[in-house]
Amino acid sequence: MARVEDVYRDAYAGRVTGERIGETIRVAGWVSRRRDHGGIVFIDVRDASGVVQAVIDPARLPAARDLKLEYVVSVLGTVQARPEGTANPDMVTGMVDIAVEALDILSAAEPLPFMLDGRVDVDERTRLEYRFLDLRTPRMSANLRARSKAFHVMREVLDDLGFMDVDTPTLIRSTPEGARDMLVPSRLRKGSFYALPQSPQLFKQLLMVSGVDRYYQLARCYRDEDFRSDRQLEFIQLDLEGAFWGREGVFSTLEAVVAAVVKRLRGVELDTPFRRLTYAEVMERYGTDKPDLRFGMEIHDVSPVVEDSEFGVFASTVASGGVVKGINAGQSEMSRSALDSLGERARTLGAKGLVWLVKEEDGFRSPVAKFLSDEETSGLADSLDATTGDLILLVADTSKIAGQVLGQLRLELGQPKDHDDLAFLWVIDFPVFEVEDDGSLSPAHHPFTAPVDVDEMGESPETAISKSYDLVLNGSELGSGSVRIHDPAVQRKVFEILGIGPDEIERRFGWFVKGLRFGTPPHAGFALGVDRFLAILQGERSIREVIPFPKTQTGTDPMSGSPTRVDDEQLKELGIAVRPEVKADE
Repeated sequence: MARVEDVYRDAYAGRVTGERIGETIRVAGWVSRRRDHGGIVFIDVRDASGVVQAVIDPARLPAARDLKLEYVVSVLGTVQARPEGTANPDMVTGMVDIAVEALDILSAAEPLPFMLDGRVDVDERTRLEYRFLDLRTPRMSANLRARSKAFHVMREVLDDLGFMDVDTPTLIRSTPEGARDMLVPSRLRKGSFYALPQSPQLFKQLLMVSGVDRYYQLARCYRDEDFRSDRQLEFIQLDLEGAFWGREGVFSTLEAVVAAVVKRLRGVELDTPFRRLTYAEVMERYGTDKPDLRFGMEIHDVSPVVEDSEFGVFASTVASGGVVKGINAGQSEMSRSALDSLGERARTLGAKGLVWLVKEEDGFRSPVAKFLSDEETSGLADSLDATTGDLILLVADTSKIAGQVLGQLRLELGQPKDHDDLAFLWVIDFPVFEVEDDGSLSPAHHPFTAPVDVDEMGESPETAISKSYDLVLNGSELGSGSVRIHDPAVQRKVFEILGIGPDEIERRFGWFVKGLRFGTPPHAGFALGVDRFLAILQGERSIREVIPFPKTQTGTDPMSGSPTRVDDEQLKELGIAVRPEVKADE
């Protein structure tokens, strides 16, 4: 039957409820289920709003016999109450169905590579190859809708707060910011390259010079770095910057945005302001700058308890300037072999070893228990608040290694009481610089981060504190920001400490530094990793599940086949030749 003026539907499937009983309506969508009961065909018609059941008599509409899963149909019929005993109260439309009077098959579908009902696990590569089908599944459809809602809420809150949405260039000068740049060759200037932005950092700071009071952007960023579950070559960040603005303004704005998104997606009212801890505090207590605060198991320095121990490893480590740190991993029924395997895990994480102790009524059970005095075991129990049945883990090493190892074991062994909890944390007062293994300095965030004290930075750059901050949620870094350097003299001092000379400054950052010389207001900002934030809110372990068309962990797209070789003619236009050894690998 031909459609009048291409009207395929006048109602959405997921909105057909009991209020419409007796109405004649038309819905269109995909056949998500098909059942043949005694000559009557039942189909579930699914569109973006949901699913409604349609009942078809193939004696009147023979085309019903041809229907298969994921066929696209348009059906006209009367809304009726389902017969007694057949209603489905778990569905929005479960009290009604549509008695079909006209059926149009708008598009056929080949046999599916996998079922779309989510009942069977499907290899991720197959899902990505058929991403256009994967996005039809309830889980992925919900993630896509959540992404859209979050973007809308972010814009709404920031627009109300007076922020201006300003887009910045995608093709920029190469200014490495910690990862390898994604390069784009220029056809008009052969041998020259653009870079795709790792972030809009320099542009948003120049917008402050330009007189933009409050800026935001949902910016697409690109970083050529090794993949993890929370990394992609391209990703979206919510970028913010404000003139005549400090840390407190950034915090209150981000908290308003985050709280609004959580309210929309989770229906939960967040308590604000969020908790704050310094970088030094989180490293001491959790061994990481992105701690998961949904459970305890804090790290404690027990060196004073065991510095004179007969267990030589403890005593010698403390005597040589190291520490003994421990965590209480809580009640444990691990076998001896499982406990010993924790030592192997600690070694793979960088420790020389690990000591385990299980608290019992009259002391500790441990391979080293015989070397520990009653005073030491009592001190360990008090320091780590251990009760009968608790597992204590100790690492003797440098403070940095002991903290890092126990911090990772804490994450692997710790379990939140409620996995749906949202534990936000501001980590503040990061160092200005990180000390590399060869003794050189690198920016802890980026070289445009303001120090708390310029003189201190000059006298002791290794210990200087910056005006930077991270937002952490459930053990994941959602993003970072800082008060920026607005004084050209301070910016030159940072470059000098980093060993970046005038020629390199001009080559890498000259266009930006020039802007600082023409009246730069104090300013601060932040960049929120939207994909990570949404993955946590949607209960996903990987950001690939909340990105419409992601890459695999090897950076490929199984659906489009990218990246691919290009023909020699295209390379010739760009003035580029592929090296022979690379061609040999084709």
